[in-house]
Amino acid sequence: MQLQFLDLKAQYETIKDELKKAIMDAVESGQYIMGPNVKALEEEIASYLGVKHAIAVANGTDALVLTLDALGIGPGDEVITSPYTFFASAECISRVGAKPVFADIDPETFNINTEEVEKKITEKTKAIIPVHIFGQAAEMDRIMAIAEKHGLYVVEDACQAIGAEVSGRKVGTIGKAGCFSFFPTKNLGGYGDGGLVVTNDDELADKIRLLRVHGSRKKYFHETVGYNSRLDEIQAAILRVKLKYIDSWNEARRQKTKLYNELLKNAPVKTPDIKGEKSHVFHLYTILAPNRDELKNHLEQKGIPTGIYYPLPLHLQEAYKDLGYKKGDLPVAEKTCEQNLSLPLYPELTDEQIEYIADAVIEFYKKG
Repeated sequence: MQLQFLDLKAQYETIKDELKKAIMDAVESGQYIMGPNVKALEEEIASYLGVKHAIAVANGTDALVLTLDALGIGPGDEVITSPYTFFASAECISRVGAKPVFADIDPETFNINTEEVEKKITEKTKAIIPVHIFGQAAEMDRIMAIAEKHGLYVVEDACQAIGAEVSGRKVGTIGKAGCFSFFPTKNLGGYGDGGLVVTNDDELADKIRLLRVHGSRKKYFHETVGYNSRLDEIQAAILRVKLKYIDSWNEARRQKTKLYNELLKNAPVKTPDIKGEKSHVFHLYTILAPNRDELKNHLEQKGIPTGIYYPLPLHLQEAYKDLGYKKGDLPVAEKTCEQNLSLPLYPELTDEQIEYIADAVIEFYKKG
């Protein structure tokens, strides 16, 4: 059996007529940047998440950068985030001139460890960026309590977690702002780059809208130095079609995860931790596996592609060697990077395919 890690074409086939119409309507409209589809998408996502403002931008990284910039975070400031995440979660901090500070992660959820967060707070700390990694909601109640105690902003990196919930609220809507990515591989993905910021703060929303178009409200008149970070109409049209299906797609991911977990319950691997039925949307199905690299090779020989998310924690990246971290400083993140392995997961994956993958994992450990 030859499998794919993520089959975006399979998803396309289920909604291709709607997508084709939406794309052609956008093309034929003659409006290609920040037009009616972008405005409608912002309104629809704001309604879906239950938040006042949704501001579409060019990508998820820009969503984070513009938010920090709009909050006035810059040189001399520190922002605490996770070392076990995509580079953009820390890159955005550096891009505005602030210093990333890394707190180790929880070994069960892979999210930032709230006890470690509090240890990292100094007089220079201005914000916390919790990452809802792989679609699992971070401990937002505790994070918000810490932030309130110390007078800090919370900017949620929800780029992998649209639709996830915690304490009855959608992630991204709990902190000062939430940031989302519409990269094609995300649960809600376009056919190119795209991103979005959500907030209930009127002033912050106004600043982000200003920054995304070169600091300009009136054409050729600029109030501040901004960015070129606009979402195009075709991507917005595609995302509007897909948004209607996000809850059913996320539920399919949950059901497939349950099957994986059941099939692998006796294997010597750690399967994903599930904190509540609706809190996790399983952007990735990631296990911790002894002899990870050998298992990966075994699966690939069986036609099963896998992914390593992530091979090196952020505090040990070359780009951050000037921060002075060394191996052993954040041991949970480091061990997780050595053992993590992501198996194929997407809504169209069949039970038969999952059984084949699980059997191959079990076979590897029986051989050993």
